[in-house]
Formats: sequence, structure tokens, C-alpha cells
Amino acid sequence: MSAVRVLVTIAGLGLVWQLVVWASGVPPFILPAPLEVFTALGVHAGTIARHAVTTIAEILLGLLLGTLLGALGALTMAYSRPARRWLLPVLVASQAVPVFALAPLLVLWLGYGMASKVGMATLIIFFPVTASFFDGLRRTEPGWLDLARSMNGSRWTILRHIRIPAALPGLASGLRVATAVAPIGAVVGEWVGSSRGLGYLMLHANARMQIDLMFAALFVLTAFAIALYFAVDAALRRAIPWQSELLPTEE
Repeated sequence: MSAVRVLVTIAGLGLVWQLVVWASGVPPFILPAPLEVFTALGVHAGTIARHAVTTIAEILLGLLLGTLLGALGALTMAYSRPARRWLLPVLVASQAVPVFALAPLLVLWLGYGMASKVGMATLIIFFPVTASFFDGLRRTEPGWLDLARSMNGSRWTILRHIRIPAALPGLASGLRVATAVAPIGAVVGEWVGSSRGLGYLMLHANARMQIDLMFAALFVLTAFAIALYFAVDAALRRAIPWQSELLPTEE
């Protein structure tokens, strides 16, 4: 049913979009009609697909690296107080500086290829994953820990069988946020300096006044981001079934 609701929502937004174009008489170089965008999507399908492959790879690699580094950072802070004192300020500082301001530096340091875009996506994803997982590890039920210690459970056993499972719902929340914001890092990196990707294609289509092509690329990026979010959400619900039991049932 969720897929049907998404399709109905998209159709409704498209209808509203078309009505706005008809009612306002806005010229196509400002806001093209949905039919013009889908026509451009068909005409430039090959070009859009080539650039989409690059952006999708950047997003997925950034999501993977950001998740791994975030989980490792959370575990390190949870089990090492000295590491926590050093890493927490770095974690906060990484978010205090706008990621848009860091994009030119990453392009300068990592080059105009895929590495700088993956680095941007990783930087954006790292914080929500680390913060949510660390919070989940800290909020493990104290009674469970006391019971495990009274049964001579080792630190590794407690971590594996109690703390990590208890923190997985928090990690899942962070992953959902990370999945939603992952495209931002890749696209911003492509805007700053790139020769491939949907962000690059949108930038150059805008410069050439090919607004229908720009909207077509944006549509593909949005469709992938939505599909990725629902795929990750479904995987998390399957991997953490006890979290789904706590959610209200749909009528």
C-alpha cells in the first residue's frame, strides 16, 4: 500500500504542477510543464542514465563509508572515555562548519573525481549515524547490563548480545536520516567541481537554459533518493523486527 500511496502522491503533485503552469502562464524557461520534462527525460535518457550511474555510485559509497565510520566512532566513544573526550568535540565541529563550505576544500584535496563526492557524502552521513548509535549504546537498559555482569558476562559478550541489539533501533533511525541526506553531499560536490553526475548535468543544463533537461535530471535524482530510502527502511524493518512491533499499526 505504501507504494500505491507514493504513486498517488506523485500523480497529485504532477497535477498541481500542471495546474500552476496553466493558471500562471509561466514561461517554460522558468517552469516547464510536466509533459515537457518527461519528454526531455525520454529524449536525453542515455545522457541522464550515464550521469545517474556516477551519482548513484557516489551516494552508495558515501552511505557505506559513512555508516561504517559512524558505527565505529560510536562504539569507540561508548567504550573509551578518553576517546569520547577527544572525538565528541571533533564530531560537533564537523557539523558546526557548513558542509557547503567544505566542498571546495574536499575537491582541492581529493580532486575532481569521485573521491571528493564520496567524501562529501560520507561527511554528511557520519554525524547522524554516530550520534544515534552512540545514544542507543548509552541508553541500554541498566538492569540488563547488571544481570549480564552478575552472570560473569565478558565485555565482548555484553556488547554483542545486549548493547548492540538494544542500540540497533537508534542506529536504524540514524540510517534513515543518513539515507535521506546522502544525495546532498554527492550533488554539492558535483556542483563545486566535476565532469560527470546528475549535479553536473543540472548545472550545465541550467547554464544553457535547458530547464526541461534540468528538471528531468532532478526528477531522476529524486526518484532514486525515494527508492533508496524505502529500500533501506524495508531492510531495517526486516533486520530489526522488534522495532516494528513497537510502531503503531496502520489501519
